[in-house]
Amino acid sequence: MDIEYSRGFLKSAARLPKRIIAFADRKEAVFRNEPFHPSLETHKLHGKDKGAWGFSVDRRYRIKFLFLENNRVLFLDIGLHDIYR
Repeated sequence: MDIEYSRGFLKSAARLPKRIIAFADRKEAVFRNEPFHPSLETHKLHGKDKGAWGFSVDRRYRIKFLFLENNRVLFLDIGLHDIYR
């Protein structure tokens, strides 16, 4: 699976604590192999984010993303649960 990163995702990631980046790297590795692994809690988003998906980095942090064509994914944002608002 190819993962692309939006400018917004990269900007948000740059502001995160190194500990969260380390968690996110591990979760991304799991996601690449099995996007619906139970530890990720992958779920569809609703409302203004309809069409997007999210998964858990840890209890507080999430990654918002889109499934694209040809086995590609676009990571849109990373942050606290309020990235869904």
